[in-house]
Amino acid sequence: MDRFVWTSGLLEINETLVIQQRGVRIYDGEEKIKFDAGTLLLSTHRLIWRDHKNHECCMAIPLSQIVFIEEQAAGIGKSAKIVVHLHTAPPNKEPGPFQRSKNSYIKLSFREHGQIEFYRRLSEEMTQRRWENVPVSQSLQTSRGPQPGRIRAVGIVGIERKLEEKRKETDKNISEAFEDLSKLMIKAKEMVELSKSIANKIKEKQGDITEDETIRFKSYLLSMGIANPVTRETYGSGTQYHMQLAKQLAGILQVPLQERGGIMSLTEVYCLVNRARGMELLSPEDLVNACKMLEALKLPLRLRVFDSGVMVIELQSHKEEEMVASALETVSEKGSLTSEEFAKLVGMSVLLAKERLLLAEKMGHLCRDDSVEGLRFYPNLFMTQS
Repeated sequence: MDRFVWTSGLLEINETLVIQQRGVRIYDGEEKIKFDAGTLLLSTHRLIWRDHKNHECCMAIPLSQIVFIEEQAAGIGKSAKIVVHLHTAPPNKEPGPFQRSKNSYIKLSFREHGQIEFYRRLSEEMTQRRWENVPVSQSLQTSRGPQPGRIRAVGIVGIERKLEEKRKETDKNISEAFEDLSKLMIKAKEMVELSKSIANKIKEKQGDITEDETIRFKSYLLSMGIANPVTRETYGSGTQYHMQLAKQLAGILQVPLQERGGIMSLTEVYCLVNRARGMELLSPEDLVNACKMLEALKLPLRLRVFDSGVMVIELQSHKEEEMVASALETVSEKGSLTSEEFAKLVGMSVLLAKERLLLAEKMGHLCRDDSVEGLRFYPNLFMTQS
């Protein structure tokens, strides 16, 4: 922690923000300290931490101070962490929260997830080393008085040797601790390959495979689930997560929607998607937020809310006029229908059948008889006969 210096939190000349994540706690080695809830920002030059409650409490550490980083998986009651190993602090370092620390590393605890994406972006910055491309006249220290002494470079061979030793030790620990998990992942990979081969068979041999076999194959695919479900651990908890989720929903719902006449209630979608995701279940709130982005992202699906408040997902190609005309034709053939009878005839849920009849009534094509026997719809003869 003695490598951190106080900062205003503003980006310097030639410095660019890469990614930020809320709900990050900082550990000095293994010790908990007072910086327990803040936003962590990664720029091309620094790691910046800003307190949630007190925005004036803001500190930073140059990326040039980092030796290497590693991931620490989440456990029961423990958040996932990124361990950042640091060089020794320079003797004339600027003021910071700690003047001395016995630890040569810090831990960044991600309480609101997002650590996978943050680790990936931080690794990229450490590899690209973009902070070295900034001219000295525009370096981070220009606006802060005397420039601290440069950190002494360590020999490249020594650094590579140390990294290689650390990598071997990490591999050994992982192989011992997660031997069963490795076997499970191998099995999961086989299942994904099997699901892909089944999908290809259905595409290539549609004429040779019977309808019953096709239904059985599709049920196997649904049981296997989505190969790479979008999760908060991968994309964080903000708009990016809901955007990626919307794109994945568009991919997995297109075929089921076509099979169901181009429209499904949000309840059906929720059950179908969570069944396919397996253990990575979606909350109703996340599903609704993702569906609200479908139209904005110009995806082939859209969210629709009927006057009654019922929410559905429908194909962009789904036309309201055709839907109403179909409902009018069916009711005219039978003379009159309840929503239950209409649902059986067209093969959809009672909820959607009722909404379709109500829409046809709203447009003046049907009229109703609301009695003790229930709600029954009739063709509107006032519109068709003079």
